[in-house]
Formats: sequence, structure tokens, C-alpha cells
Amino acid sequence: MARISILGGGSWGIALAVLLHKNGHEICVWSALESEIEMLKKNHEHKMLPGVILPEDTVFTTDDREAVEGKDLLVMAVASSFTRVTAKRIGSLVTPGQKILNVAKGIEEHTVMTLSEIIEQEIPQADVAVMSGPSHAEEVGRGIPTTIVVGAKTRATAEYIQNLFMNEVFRVYISPDVLGMELGGSLKNVVALAAGIADGLGYGDNTKAALITRGITEIARLGTAMGGKFETFCGLTGIGDLIVTCASMHSRNRRAGILIGQGKSCEEAMNEVKMVVEGVYSAKAAMELAKKYDVQLPIIEQVNAVLFEGKSADQAVKDLMLRDKKIEVPAFPWPEE
Repeated sequence: MARISILGGGSWGIALAVLLHKNGHEICVWSALESEIEMLKKNHEHKMLPGVILPEDTVFTTDDREAVEGKDLLVMAVASSFTRVTAKRIGSLVTPGQKILNVAKGIEEHTVMTLSEIIEQEIPQADVAVMSGPSHAEEVGRGIPTTIVVGAKTRATAEYIQNLFMNEVFRVYISPDVLGMELGGSLKNVVALAAGIADGLGYGDNTKAALITRGITEIARLGTAMGGKFETFCGLTGIGDLIVTCASMHSRNRRAGILIGQGKSCEEAMNEVKMVVEGVYSAKAAMELAKKYDVQLPIIEQVNAVLFEGKSADQAVKDLMLRDKKIEVPAFPWPEE
């Protein structure tokens, strides 16, 4: 049995709390929001995950010290925009080598840092790992078979976390490519916005397939330029996560995209979804990275134009379709004539 704290009382954190408790671990759920903790104490259920019940012996707290001290693993499950402030808040309480597993996905807009880089900057004494893959909270909480990846700098840390999480409905692979995993998990949210916008415009399966296929090409193009491994983008944290986020109505990014495609503004769409739409925050960061690494991201560029520059969604699609003619895989040579 391990002593584990879930930092963040949202739906993803709660789903993982239920999973880890079923695996026999001692669970504490922390949130900075007193109202959220009071709701969880009273109902043992999150309003976004109806029917997913937290056991009676789950500890709920807003106390930083109670959440951090003596814990074998801290699961950082706050929204990406709150990763830095949360890491800064608990940093002095974290002991050297204490393990922190980040399960959120995103890139910080003003620094273009990944979330693990932020945690390492704010808590340099921590042993930081990440978890990513096609894994909606709504399904994990109900015990629907799911497969994800844990990335860490050392195999020992990755295997330790793998053993904590893995069971008959939650299969865990491990990887040393933390950067590639985080980039895949962050950038797929931007492409999922594009997929949702296409749905909102009334387009069909052909369009969705094109966005997924060309979207992973863009993600891999930038990711490998930054040092991620190509194979990572072909796996669960790349194409796997992209497929589920573009195709499922559980995806808040797809849902927001649908609303934008139907004519709502970015702000109106986020308000209606009522959850953090991570792709909106990662979209600008992706373009900053594209400039830095001199990489073309035409789909992500058009998403930015729609979100932040007032471009109409249908015009963005037309501009994508009418780009200069290309070879699909430039590395393939033509046979000599």
C-alpha cells in the first residue's frame, strides 16, 4: 500500500483517486477550492462524474501540509493553467526525491514550457514523472478498459508508478520520452478544437480523418524538431490520444470546437463547456514553438486565426484546402524515369 495525494479535485483527479483506492492505496484528495472539498466530503462524488463514488475512508483537505507530507506519490491533477501556482504553493513542503506525477496536459502560454518543466523549475528537489494517453475521466472512473503511458527520467521511477496504477482495466506502459509524451498530449488538444470546429460546420468523416492524419503529422513535425522521438507520436500518447480527443463527446476541446464552428466566440464556447479547454491555452504556445523551431503547422495556425484573430471557421477550412500543392511524404523518392 502506498500513501498517495491527488492534488486537484476535478473529474480527472477523482477518477484516478477511485482507481488508486481500488488498487489498495491510501488516498488523500486536496483542492485549493474549499467549496469543492466540502462538496466531495458531503457527497463523495464529483458533479462531473455522477455515479463514481469515492470510498468513505478517502481523506479530503485544503491543507497543503496534510496533502504533501509523508506521501509516497503526489499526483498533480490541476488544470494546466494552475500547474505553476500549485507547484509554487507546495514546493517548500516537498522532500528531496519525493515523486510527483503530472497528469494534466498543456504548454504554458507565456514561457512555452511543458508542465513537467514548470514543476521541475518550481520544485527542483522533486522526482517528476508524467502520465498521458487516451483516457477520459468519465470512462476511467467507471472502470472501462484504458491504456496509458507513464514517462519518467529513470526506469525505476516509471516502473514504481506503473505498479501503483496498473490493474485489469488500466494498463500502463512506460517510456523515457517525457518531452514527446507531453508535446503529443498538449498539441492534440489544439487539433481536437479543429476537429470540433469541422463538426460544428457540419462536415463529415472524411474531414475528421484528414484532420487527425494531418494533425499528427504537424504534432510529430514540431515534436521531433524539439527532441521528441518519432515513435512516441505513433503511439498511445500521440495518435492514440489524438483519435480519442477528436472523436469523443467526452472531449471538452472537441465540444468547444463544435460550438465555435456553430458561430460562438471562443469565450462563449468555454463558458458553455464549463470546464478548462486546454487547447485554447496551448494554441498560442504551439505557434511560438513553431516560430522558434522553424516548423510549419498549418492546421494549428488556422485554429489560432479562428480563436484569436476573428477569422471565420469556414474560411479557415477553405484556406487549408487551397494551400500550395504538396507531396504527402516528401522523404519518399520517385523512381528514376
